[in-house]
Amino acid sequence: MYQQMIFVNLVTADVPATRKFYSDLGYGINEQFSTDDVVSVMISDTIVAMFLSPAHYAQFTQKKIVDSRTSSETLLCLSAESREKVDELVEKAIAAGGTSHGQTQDHGFMYGRAFDDLDGHTWEIMWMDPAAVQG
Repeated sequence: MYQQMIFVNLVTADVPATRKFYSDLGYGINEQFSTDDVVSVMISDTIVAMFLSPAHYAQFTQKKIVDSRTSSETLLCLSAESREKVDELVEKAIAAGGTSHGQTQDHGFMYGRAFDDLDGHTWEIMWMDPAAVQG
């Protein structure tokens, strides 16, 4: 069966620093699609985050490119397999130079924390109780 993929394209001010940051979080880099202007981060088998230099990103849009440190462009949310994995990934992000974003959300059946990466992109990491998802 076909598995649809998602490619999230984001601007980065520093491609090498972004490469190191996401490598430090434990994500793989797809060298085939990475250059001096782009780093392709494999979040999962079906999710790829493409971090592009501003000049490279500008080739794909006529719109103004926002500064993600001062403006919100998107909120990205990734699931985690447990509460502990939520905490683990957010703590890795902070240790690698990211910053905590907002408050921990604990609703019992759902738990989430968020961080801003080096460019200010907000990543929410959340866990949901499988029994609650089933209905």
